[in-house]
Amino acid sequence: MESFDAIVIGAGVIGSSVAYHLAHLGCKKVLVLERTQIGSGTTSQSSGILRTHYSVIENVRLAQASWEVFNDFQNYLGDADAASGLVQCGYLIAAPEGAKLAPLEASLKAQRAQGIEVQFLSREHASELLPIARFDDAALIGYEPEAGFADAYLVATSFARTARRQGVKIIEGVAVEKLLLEGGKVAGVQTSMGTFFSGTVISTQNIWATDIERWTGIPSPVVPERHSVLALEGPRAYTFQMPVCKDLGSPGMLYCRSYGGTQMLVSEGIAGETLPTPDNAQGDVSMDYMLEVGGQVAERFPSYETAGVASSWTGVYDVTPDWNPVLGRLPDLPGLVVGYGFSGHGFKLSPAVGRLLAQSALGLKTEVDITPYALERFRTGKLLTGKYGLGAVS
Repeated sequence: MESFDAIVIGAGVIGSSVAYHLAHLGCKKVLVLERTQIGSGTTSQSSGILRTHYSVIENVRLAQASWEVFNDFQNYLGDADAASGLVQCGYLIAAPEGAKLAPLEASLKAQRAQGIEVQFLSREHASELLPIARFDDAALIGYEPEAGFADAYLVATSFARTARRQGVKIIEGVAVEKLLLEGGKVAGVQTSMGTFFSGTVISTQNIWATDIERWTGIPSPVVPERHSVLALEGPRAYTFQMPVCKDLGSPGMLYCRSYGGTQMLVSEGIAGETLPTPDNAQGDVSMDYMLEVGGQVAERFPSYETAGVASSWTGVYDVTPDWNPVLGRLPDLPGLVVGYGFSGHGFKLSPAVGRLLAQSALGLKTEVDITPYALERFRTGKLLTGKYGLGAVS
């Protein structure tokens, strides 16, 4: 079988971004192997929210670098046909008096220190931006005007199409069965359609990253966790001009955004249902869950007390112990580069992460230091735990 300069496992939004950036950086022979179809796995289940707000400063830097790409996507790819579905509506985050207040203030100030535009809003101003919500209990409200949401599937397929135009070979419907080693180094992969050789393999396998441990014996601290998403049909419009809302005061730390017309997309930003094995098939969304989340929504959006459920679905996060990804080379196995464990952040960070993993794979200096994301942190205890507690807001 053929030999390649680099092999990427997975063609979700992270893998497609890696493939594009490898080619863009001059890697001539790149192969991408996808078990199903481009962007059809966990990428297609993303809520698509884009923000730079994090309490982990390393994530802020990655999100900031990614936003620059999302905000100029066609020009960045040099492809007039590229699309991200970007809706730049802003991101509003609020906290009442209590444990979340000080972390929110510190995180907003840290964003400002990074040169990100962040506003501190009065309750009245917040109500003007999002008139369907109530903010009478808010002790602090932050607003990031350069934020919003986009379409993860469109982004993944745009990265993949441009990568193909630059010579990347993408094969769909092929399962990687084994990592080939020779002399203690990566030598290629064995797949359902044969063997492919390369001294550099980049794994972007998200919930299937435990394969790495099975193939190599190197621990892969990631578990699949299912989360439910609702589209609620309310009596008042949640327009595309109204900001994404993060409610740190709700039990589930809800996030909400427009889903068009009078529909709201909503989900919780806390731990979900841990699955025994990797599986991104649709799960059941119980009536109890709908009632629980609906009750939380009605507390913040009073008119939604009479909302109906227009649709629901589930998505699966690849969760690490500190809810942040493992990025870069694994020193125990030369030639292997990984990007997994995004814990709900993957789409937001995908442009920057793709570029950084490509740079790492090619032996280049990364534009943003990814050392804090090394696997070794789980041995040394230098975790990247968010100040809001474990969950997707980090």
